[in-house]
Amino acid sequence: MSSSVVASALQNDLSSFVASAGVILFYLVVWGLVFAGTGLFVGAFIPFITGDTLLFAAGLVTGATPELNIWVLAIGAGIAAFIGDQVGFVMGRNLGRPYLDKRSGRRMRAIIDRVDSFYRHYGWWSVVVARFVPWARVFIPWVAGIGRMNYYSFLSSNFVGAVLWGVGLTVTGYFAASIPQVRTVAYVIAGVVIALSIIFSVRAWILDRRDKLEKLAASDA
Repeated sequence: MSSSVVASALQNDLSSFVASAGVILFYLVVWGLVFAGTGLFVGAFIPFITGDTLLFAAGLVTGATPELNIWVLAIGAGIAAFIGDQVGFVMGRNLGRPYLDKRSGRRMRAIIDRVDSFYRHYGWWSVVVARFVPWARVFIPWVAGIGRMNYYSFLSSNFVGAVLWGVGLTVTGYFAASIPQVRTVAYVIAGVVIALSIIFSVRAWILDRRDKLEKLAASDA
């Protein structure tokens, strides 16, 4: 199922939710899902419902619903994203790798290895870029905490990522729905974000693969 199909289905669900539950609960649910995606590890299991698709669809719904305010939604989403990563960083620093190793199956173990490589290659930027990569978004805060990344460096990169991702994607979805003149541009921006997510994912996989081959060659030498 493509991301556009998921976004459309999610938009319909969110529109129905607003009509039945009201504006305040809509805000709280979106913010809660954004926070839970990284802060509570939920994004490891349902990335579409806690990630890019949720934000873009929520923006679309807001653009089509006069009762909703895009700045309340977008700023709240940015704050929720920021707090979620802070929680992950603090837990990673205090609980450390044994916690992840103990609770990770083979598939999750492979993802964590990829995130390790991603963090090593991108450093400060890994926290920003990871916002747009589903598997990295969940684990990078933990890995940064485990790796003892300077707290103020993480704070600044987390802030930049939360603004670009949490606020940016939500506002992009709003413009796509509410202003026909910029709709095409908004969809292009969303497409670029998705494309960059794929590119960074592939690049991280290639770098990780290269590291493994180098280590294998060194052990055979």
